[in-house]
Amino acid sequence: MRYEANEHPHSEIWLELDETERIDAVMDYHSRNRVKLENPELHAMAHVLVENQVALGEATSVPATLDRLMGEGLDRHEAIHAIGSILMSMVYDVAHEADDDGDINEKYSRELAKLTAAGWRSQVE
Repeated sequence: MRYEANEHPHSEIWLELDETERIDAVMDYHSRNRVKLENPELHAMAHVLVENQVALGEATSVPATLDRLMGEGLDRHEAIHAIGSILMSMVYDVAHEADDDGDINEKYSRELAKLTAAGWRSQVE
């Protein structure tokens, strides 16, 4: 499978790949596009986690958040990064036991609901 960050991968095909194939596909995308990354594998893993949630459909609020962010002007790749930043922040908090705000899924949904294209752009500019 050839991954393109600005195109929605076919969910069924995406989910049939094993995690290593997904990570390799995302790393290949960034390599083909000459994107310089400090940690390409970690970056690819974040992409994969978000793409997995998109592929699951309505089981998470991620697909709606992705659509909303794109409607606010982010391209799909930027929106994946914005969502991934929230996800990785939560992973960090859990790993460092800094999250004591109750249900992690509810917190993730709340953080995604607050995420905006303008807010994301202000963080990365």
